[in-house]
Amino acid sequence: MKNQYIADTDTNLVHTYNRFPVVLERGEGVYLYDEKGKKYLDFAAGIAVSSLGYGNREFNDALKEQIDSLIHSSNLYYNTTCGKAAKALGRITEMDRVFFTNSGTEAIEGALKAARKYAYKKQTGRCEFIAMKDSFHGRSMGALSVTEHEAYRAPFEPLIPGVSFAEFNNLESVRALVTDKTCAVILEPLQGEGGINRADEAFMQGIRKLCDEEGILMICDEIQCGMGRTGTMFAWQGYGTKPDIIAMAKAIGGGVPVGAFAMTEEVARYSLEPGDHGTTYGGNPLVCAAVAKTVEIFEREKLTEHVKEMGRYLTAELEALKETCDMILEVRGTGLIQGIRLKKPVGETVQAAIKEGLLVISARSDVIRLVPPLVIEKEHIDEMIEKLKKVL
Repeated sequence: MKNQYIADTDTNLVHTYNRFPVVLERGEGVYLYDEKGKKYLDFAAGIAVSSLGYGNREFNDALKEQIDSLIHSSNLYYNTTCGKAAKALGRITEMDRVFFTNSGTEAIEGALKAARKYAYKKQTGRCEFIAMKDSFHGRSMGALSVTEHEAYRAPFEPLIPGVSFAEFNNLESVRALVTDKTCAVILEPLQGEGGINRADEAFMQGIRKLCDEEGILMICDEIQCGMGRTGTMFAWQGYGTKPDIIAMAKAIGGGVPVGAFAMTEEVARYSLEPGDHGTTYGGNPLVCAAVAKTVEIFEREKLTEHVKEMGRYLTAELEALKETCDMILEVRGTGLIQGIRLKKPVGETVQAAIKEGLLVISARSDVIRLVPPLVIEKEHIDEMIEKLKKVL
């Protein structure tokens, strides 16, 4: 007999996800439990969202307090948490102005609009974008237009025109696409969905220099690789360079649906104005309380240093596993966003891991993606390695 929770979901929701047959009910620390009480070690973190794990008392109490005070008021008025959260994000992103959204996709939409408005106000006549092959920025029409996944794009074309795709980590391929119509280059410092591909330092610095030379903007998509996951608050900070606009979401709210895009004062001065962009829910008291508390915990607990330590340990253990497992072709990534490329599609492996009480996800068809809560310890990595070894 089909599980009633699964039956209700399958019957009533639009079928846009092929869900695994697991009904999750609660979480504690870095573990999730299904409705029957089975325990799962979580190395997926809700697709890199649950950075603080589950049941963090301080975080939960902050949300409960805000729920009892005020959940929503709209952006027609000020509230007590929005400015605090924006100030916190400005501090850790090194950006000057923030716009809160409901998701990462919406953050990308806002970033693209800000870049076009900047070019419009500067009267440059620029309106086109250069994005990267193997990129993923979201599934709305604008975000999809700068995403180079044919399977995602084809059913919805024609998409927004004026987008060309360069080879990731190939600066000359980017340079070859620049024209007098280019207004921005958009890239992920570490591609998640595209297979856990990390940008080279020379590539990131070369993009920055090229943008400066050509008078165009550099946009970094930090939705998945940002907020501590690579060992710095945001991945671009590990490259000795700085973008003009960044998009973020996932881990910045610890699990509540919130995203943001942020920009330098220069971009803000010449881009979005009242009436150009809006959101009903973005920046409401509840999500901003979550953002402010998440940043507070990250900074106080020095989570980026913990990620660096755990990342080194995880990398070493994965490389050791590779030496004993012929199925593994490559280990790649940094910090607590790691990929294991296999000789075959990983779908069966992911399902077998679930049976062993381990949650992992894929990136492309042949890469196992590991994006655990950032609070994991060595004992959790050891447990993951044992389960994965058994599965492989």
